[in-house]
Amino acid sequence: MKKKITIVENTTVITMNENRDIIENGVVVFEENKIIYVGDNKGKENFINKDNYEVEIIDGEEGILMPGMINCHTHASMVPFRSLADDYKDRLKRYLFPLEQKLVDENLTYIGAKYAIAEMLLGGVTTFCDMYYFEDEVAKASKELNMRGVLCETIVNFSAPDAKEPFGGLDYSRKFIEKWKNDSLIIPGIAPHAPYTNSDESLKEAYEISKKYNVPMTMHVAEMDYEFKECIEKHGMTPVQYLNKLGILDSNFISAHTVLVNDEDIKILKDKGVGVSHNIGANAKGAKGVAPIIKMKEEGINIGLGTDGPMSGNTLDVIGQMVQVGKIHKLFNNDRTILPSIELVEMATIGGAKVLGLDKEVGSIEVGKKADLALIETKSVNMQPIYDYYAAIVYSANASNIDTVIVDGKVVVKNKKLISGDFTEIRNNLLGLKDKINKIAKEL
Repeated sequence: MKKKITIVENTTVITMNENRDIIENGVVVFEENKIIYVGDNKGKENFINKDNYEVEIIDGEEGILMPGMINCHTHASMVPFRSLADDYKDRLKRYLFPLEQKLVDENLTYIGAKYAIAEMLLGGVTTFCDMYYFEDEVAKASKELNMRGVLCETIVNFSAPDAKEPFGGLDYSRKFIEKWKNDSLIIPGIAPHAPYTNSDESLKEAYEISKKYNVPMTMHVAEMDYEFKECIEKHGMTPVQYLNKLGILDSNFISAHTVLVNDEDIKILKDKGVGVSHNIGANAKGAKGVAPIIKMKEEGINIGLGTDGPMSGNTLDVIGQMVQVGKIHKLFNNDRTILPSIELVEMATIGGAKVLGLDKEVGSIEVGKKADLALIETKSVNMQPIYDYYAAIVYSANASNIDTVIVDGKVVVKNKKLISGDFTEIRNNLLGLKDKINKIAKEL
């Protein structure tokens, strides 16, 4: 039986390997889902016209081939609520939680996840870390569209859409992890919502589940002013110090937001090997503050980029996060030299992979890694001229420049169109929820 291989040629390859090699007129070859060659055009001759290979060639048309981007924190199934109550004060407790209680069920979760995943794929995102309810439905949608996902069930101290009892997500998580723990695309995990929506006991139990199954644990940490104040008043320490005292921080822990932290907190995060999802778009929109990622990076903490939920950040593309991170931190620190473009692309790719514990498999274009790739076309008016490929990705490109996306060796986006699913049907199903949501929203 012939081996099926795919050759992506006529591109500039942004490898994001340890040396950060860039290969002009480069070629990437993968067999099934594994990369077997990265190099110049001459190397492809080893794979063409061989009797034992069935070859498919993808012409990159002088585009930029980069690792698929990684969204380290989102709530994908919130997309049906996008653009509701964007400027309300105390939006989470006054608006979002009540909306979820009244409307979130398996159907909405599945429909929302499928649309959100389609949006991410069309924007060059090939892996996402999700925190929501009914995560089994998110996994189902991910598999149908061939998306890689770190999917984590939410734990809260009140009755949730998929759990009548407080902390019911713990039992859901056990079953969910057992079901998906050996899947090729789905990495199941667990997600206590935040320190202020969990107890000492629930946090410790969630951690024990994470340890037992060796799966990721993610959580909103040091995001809210009232969270910080409550933690100081109740425990006499910051949220990071409190979680550390509980003994639940380790290299499997993904800390989302992490805005209100001090030097001691940063040292704890470093010492425990915690990865941080930096969600600048949602934090800026919500006036939460600017996380001190410059200090974190100096300490060697792994940092990836997240969009947060599409009701918080309103978008699910990581390219848009890169440019915001670059500009906001330069402005905030009054220093245009910090966070050069290469560091922003790192956070969007290999940095995010390290945060999720997937850097041995994805995040860079290297032999032996999974074929998760995104091709940026360079023919659109906004893409020329190019002198610095990293700057072009960060400051010139946008999600609409993503031409081709490959996840686990399968083409899921081609010529800017989703081909792993019917986008018209996915969109119509989402819009079918609109009237019901709007009616409840007006009541709130």
